[in-house]
Amino acid sequence: QVQLVESGGGLVQAGGSLRLSCAASGRSFSSVSMGWFRQALGKEREFVAAISWADGRTYYAESVKGRFTISRDNAKNTVYLQMNSLKPEDTAVYYCAGRRTILTATTAAQSRYDYWGQGTQVTVSS
Repeated sequence: QVQLVESGGGLVQAGGSLRLSCAASGRSFSSVSMGWFRQALGKEREFVAAISWADGRTYYAESVKGRFTISRDNAKNTVYLQMNSLKPEDTAVYYCAGRRTILTATTAAQSRYDYWGQGTQVTVSS
């Protein structure tokens, strides 16, 4: 079992940066692929970024490619989402998720992950 806790959300001006963290508990964190999803008010949850276990491949939604970077530190059982050049449309609750499979471009964006965090609010002002 893996438990996830997100942190690092807050209020930031457009063009600014923010780094989200997701702390994971469990003895096999390195064997779990990790992803970030977000849900804006009144909208459905959407895929943001993911990093696969074993091969370490990363995947990004087209809307954040070049601005966001996902990374992981297995020694700290933590996955990060560095967000730069933030836009008001990035405002949402961001969720950390884990899946016990190697990811592909297709499966990374699917919501069928095994573990989910409680979410952290990110608000970008213009």
